[in-house]
Amino acid sequence: MMNDYQLQPNSRRCCVSGRELKPGETYFSVLLDEHGCFIRREYSREAWQGLPEGAFSFWCGKVPAQEQERRPPVDDDMLLDCFARLEGQNEPARVNFRYIVALLLMRRKRLKFEDARTEAGREVLRLRCVQTKAIHEVVNPALSDEQTQAVQEEVFKVLGW
Repeated sequence: MMNDYQLQPNSRRCCVSGRELKPGETYFSVLLDEHGCFIRREYSREAWQGLPEGAFSFWCGKVPAQEQERRPPVDDDMLLDCFARLEGQNEPARVNFRYIVALLLMRRKRLKFEDARTEAGREVLRLRCVQTKAIHEVVNPALSDEQTQAVQEEVFKVLGW
């Protein structure tokens, strides 16, 4: 699994010219398999001449603007723990929070959608934990776009984003 490999962070420096990549600049990242280890290299747009020999994978990115804070990586185990601790909570703010955390965990492929049913006029999602195979039920609080955004910002704040 790719999670078993430790990849270097973006160096923000072109490996060909040695030039520092500027905020907002498009760059290419390449993973090379060198002696059984993945090595990451960044290329500026002008230095990019296509996939180098021995490349395992590549992607295109953009250097974040200076005022943008870099987010710490998401700790899936911490998210799962938070999700589990909120199980059975009926307070609307906690139901909303758990729903957004569930969506994040689904997006990160830690929870998988099984089905949904309507109970007492509310949609209840059945989600399966990919790791433990446990089934969890999550109330869909039917949030508006604005409410979803507000709860998502709250979740990100709790996560240190």
